[in-house]
Amino acid sequence: MAGMRSLRVIALLLGAAVSLGAAHALSAGITPDPATSPPTLDADQLTEVVIEAPEPRYVAPTRRDRIGRIWAPVYINDKGPFRMVLDTGASRSGVIASVASALGIAPDASAAVILQGATGSLVVPTIYVDTLLVGDVLIKGSKLPILRDALGGAEGILGNEGLADRRVYIDFRHDLIIISRSHDQPAGAGFLTIPFTLERGRLLIAQVKLGRVRAKAIIDTGSQSTVANLALRDALLSRHSREEATMDELQGVTEDIQKGEGHSAPPIEFGPMEIHSQRITFADAHIFQVWRLTNEPALLVGMDALGTLDTLIIDYRRHELQLRMREGS
Repeated sequence: MAGMRSLRVIALLLGAAVSLGAAHALSAGITPDPATSPPTLDADQLTEVVIEAPEPRYVAPTRRDRIGRIWAPVYINDKGPFRMVLDTGASRSGVIASVASALGIAPDASAAVILQGATGSLVVPTIYVDTLLVGDVLIKGSKLPILRDALGGAEGILGNEGLADRRVYIDFRHDLIIISRSHDQPAGAGFLTIPFTLERGRLLIAQVKLGRVRAKAIIDTGSQSTVANLALRDALLSRHSREEATMDELQGVTEDIQKGEGHSAPPIEFGPMEIHSQRITFADAHIFQVWRLTNEPALLVGMDALGTLDTLIIDYRRHELQLRMREGS
């Protein structure tokens, strides 16, 4: 084995318990008090949480951070903006403890939630906020989990709640994101259209090919790197010579670390378009087990691959990706 890479992957799902309780390491800078800590919860008590939201407010320009993820300016209870990572792989938003402090809201351990992250799960307290606003997405009355401060300088995660009828326009050359209501607008000249489905807690899944292998691709703007499951590794390696792998480490918002293997891989084919990722990490990641995507080839397409595009449009109303390559690529 040669080298060691450390990669950050968000891919976040939330579950709630009876008084909404437990998961992903007990949170950013908060030491639990035995007297107020939530009780141990059975898996049967957990359910998923979803929310929605209304009319246009404004357009939100943003930029990428030093590891290539997209930071969006988010106002919470009319305060901010707070720098939050746009994460299309997350079913719900969350913030770090310093945001709760800035809002003047004490985290509530009696209303804890379970976070299912890329590399593990954890119980964390929440805060209740009246409004969360980014672009024209206004979410009213939401419990935000308190995340560990493992986000590389961001102050939280902006999940996919409230995006049901929205259009997310991401211009990678100018580091600009515009979140607006979808007007059922077809792709413009120079764009390729790829249909997607929303599955398992609003996962955005497109069908792709790597060489001759078909796979499910989760479009995950919260991940630094592209991560694939072992079923895809085995399918690819059965068709290609076995090269020496690098040893990779994956770390998610729970701060759990999982080992993976780095291999070169064929381009990811979205129809006639190819997106090249220098290497892909293959791992038995916790999140693939949560999503029940261990037995068929699947991968999280992260920012190392998505960032090679000129423009990415996610139209949730049309259920399609609109992709444009950079000139000359």
